[in-house]
Amino acid sequence: MSSMRHLWQLFEPLHAVTYFAPEARAGFESAGLRGYWRGYFAGRAAPLGAVTAAPVTALFFSFAPAMVARALPDVWRRASPDRALTARLDGAVAALRAVLPAEPERWARAADLLAAAARAAGTGGRALAAANAALPIPDDPLARLWQAATVLREHRGDGHIAALVDAELTGCQALVLRDALYGGREQLQPNRGWTDDEWDAAARTLAERGWLSGDGRPTAAGEAAHREVESRTDRLAAQPWTAFDAATLTRLARLLEPLADAAATVVPFPNPMGVPRP
Repeated sequence: MSSMRHLWQLFEPLHAVTYFAPEARAGFESAGLRGYWRGYFAGRAAPLGAVTAAPVTALFFSFAPAMVARALPDVWRRASPDRALTARLDGAVAALRAVLPAEPERWARAADLLAAAARAAGTGGRALAAANAALPIPDDPLARLWQAATVLREHRGDGHIAALVDAELTGCQALVLRDALYGGREQLQPNRGWTDDEWDAAARTLAERGWLSGDGRPTAAGEAAHREVESRTDRLAAQPWTAFDAATLTRLARLLEPLADAAATVVPFPNPMGVPRP
């Protein structure tokens, strides 16, 4: 039986092509969203409507408020949410079509199972999952596959943020702790828009809590806190799969494995999402 974390590692790359594939970037640019971060914020926030910076800062969690405010609400002057949604889906489908093995039957079978899990996902208290789950279900198998993966990854992400909030971590503190454990500040800090002063202040707070040592290394307490956040994230992500028996989960994993491997060819490793190579 596949674990919740293993399943995430298989469907996350299918979603993530929208952030890294050239076809996805071209889709956003064709909609008037030139510049990587305009496409990112417009595409990911579009299911919420023409939202302003404050709720996106809250829901995306790990981005510095100033970085979000540079994109929102300005992006809606360049492309409406509906246009951003069309560009997002068209670009993702083009990206998947370019890299996935040409097995339409596998695409359809994987899409049907993943869509069933997405329909089963409870979205109470999970705004990004709810907004994506409310979108029309596409007929095209690759579009359906991508959308289902998106609902499930935002469902998991909403739960992850709940676990971080419960651990009394801010978005910046969560990144600092992750860097202390695994490295990656050179990627995480600029990609999320935090200044050196903000990053250092978060590190001092973690040290005061006893989660970092004086030289910035994680303590045993910090490592335990991180493990608990990750464990709780997995537990909170389990609900959509409870209607599936072990054989069905195994079948889904086998359907997704070659698709995830192919999609991962356009995803950098390491990456800001924290997903490892499939």
